[in-house]
Amino acid sequence: MQPTTDSKLTCPQCGFSEALEMPTGACQFFHECANCHTILRPNENDCCVFCSFGDVMCPSNQG
Repeated sequence: MQPTTDSKLTCPQCGFSEALEMPTGACQFFHECANCHTILRPNENDCCVFCSFGDVMCPSNQG
């Protein structure tokens, strides 16, 4: 089964949501919110911003 690569990332600072495609070969450690320009970083013990703020976990954690 192929992992899902689409996720809706929600900024914890302003609540803005973006539909994004997750990378499949590496974790994404940083993302700049398109609305408020806050630099998102993973929460402690999460591997990437998608695991912390996305509605779908990153491909490496889907299995």
